[in-house]
Amino acid sequence: MINFDFDVIERSWVYLFQTGMAFTLELTGLAMVGGIVIGTLLAMMRLSSNKLISTVATTYVNLIRSVPLVLVIFWFYFLVPYIGAWIIGANEPIKVGAFTSSLITFILFEAAYYCEIMRAGIQSIPRGQVWAGQALGMNYWQTMGNIVLPQAFRNMIPVLLTQTIVLFQDVSLVYVLSITDFVGAASKVAQRDGRLVEMYLFVAVVYFVLCFSLSLLVKRLQQKVAIIR
Repeated sequence: MINFDFDVIERSWVYLFQTGMAFTLELTGLAMVGGIVIGTLLAMMRLSSNKLISTVATTYVNLIRSVPLVLVIFWFYFLVPYIGAWIIGANEPIKVGAFTSSLITFILFEAAYYCEIMRAGIQSIPRGQVWAGQALGMNYWQTMGNIVLPQAFRNMIPVLLTQTIVLFQDVSLVYVLSITDFVGAASKVAQRDGRLVEMYLFVAVVYFVLCFSLSLLVKRLQQKVAIIR
């Protein structure tokens, strides 16, 4: 500990949080919203009585969940420009920044996990409530939007937030694309000042404090949801 230079943390904490952590939180928030929206649609597709729709959604979810996230990050980073060019009919790959590529990656990847959470939430709603909605003249979308999904979201909020904590940790993988997230910012400072141990230890402590604190909040929220139910 004598050789530790904690001053490097004091000198760079503004850069770490205003640049690195701000990016990490922004990407986490956007990926969470997009992932939940697409994940909910996938969950409804998986529960569809249409065999083709259900099979497509199931295949997508199983495929994404069977592939390491870091590989998906690389795939989308290199393939999205070509896919975009194919969609718009361009002759050359379109220019897609690392942020856009990583955002698309996390939305589509996390959607597979949010899908299973929302599917469990939808299935937790008694079937009688669906029949009651149909008896009132509601169609499928009205029943899902007014009766089923609001209750499913409420029941699954603790699990959704837990998955978001995992997403917050996974965002650090964008470091492989040389993006300046929290880990990337710490790495740049560590290499500049030659203080890798101090910086990576500080990063570990920050992640532990944030994730552990959020886990405690989720646990309390889960208890409140259980009381309401």
